Amino acid sequence: MRARIAAFEVTPRQFEILSLLALISLTLIVCTGAAVRLSGSGLGCPDWPRCYGHVYPPLRTHALIEFSNRIVSGFVGVMTVLAGLAAWRRRPYRRDLLLLGIALPLGVVAQAALGAVTVVDKLAPGLVMSHYALSMAILVAAFALYWRARERAPKPDVRDEQDRTAVWAVRALAPFAALVLFAGTAATAAGPHSGGAIGQTIKRLTFDGAGTLRATVHAHGALAFAFGVAAVFVWVLLERRQADRMLRRAVGFICVLVATQGVVGVVQYETHLPTELVWVHVAAATLTWLCVLWSVAAAGRLEPTVAKASAQIRPSVAPRNT
Repeated sequence: MRARIAAFEVTPRQFEILSLLALISLTLIVCTGAAVRLSGSGLGCPDWPRCYGHVYPPLRTHALIEFSNRIVSGFVGVMTVLAGLAAWRRRPYRRDLLLLGIALPLGVVAQAALGAVTVVDKLAPGLVMSHYALSMAILVAAFALYWRARERAPKPDVRDEQDRTAVWAVRALAPFAALVLFAGTAATAAGPHSGGAIGQTIKRLTFDGAGTLRATVHAHGALAFAFGVAAVFVWVLLERRQADRMLRRAVGFICVLVATQGVVGVVQYETHLPTELVWVHVAAATLTWLCVLWSVAAAGRLEPTVAKASAQIRPSVAPRNT
């Protein structure tokens, strides 16, 4: 048995495919989780890991939706564990891939634990917001794993000195996008889609009483608009500097998605937040986050200024006597 395990090796191409599948599954679980909340099935199974004390759910719509999401979560767990094991057996071995591969199953376990606490605490808004935030953090690790797996060997992927402004401008979009996502989760937590069915007691975000929803939606909208303007500014900057084509394409996707999000957001607010449009908004927000990660990765890493300056200093060579 040990000999078989020792002989099992994963090629770089196989690992790249597996890391991509892990990334896709982690993205899908965000969308299915949003469907659970928006369909009012957050407490379809009021206990965890069982459903009404059984290993299978009763034939009720909300219970089936919630339990199905748990099954999908189990599949995601299997995929992330496989990614971690494959990183260990990948040849040639790379320590950076192993660390990222281990982070994925650990993140899923943390998600499961947080999900259990969220159900027990009747979908407390702070816990629900943390649940989505943790999903976005896991996507960071998953995307980094896939991006690095595409490299056949670790490369510094540095940019020239004249690109530093552009690279830092792209990097600045990441924390800005995270802030917009946080504001979006607050708006959802204050809205009508609390995650529970009719008749269930669900906690909502109510820091400003009846005006909480209006305040959070306006704050989210203002931040999203500012983020869109910043993304367009970065795109123009990259075009003027004739930056890498992939980088310009990634930031261009961010601009398109944010513009689409703006239209969807206005329509869903004016139509009193229909479930279907809110789901589209959440799914598009997740795709926007992935495009932000893509942009940061495409921008690459910069060589430290000190190291660059040291490399430019060459020792003088005394002329050889003839």
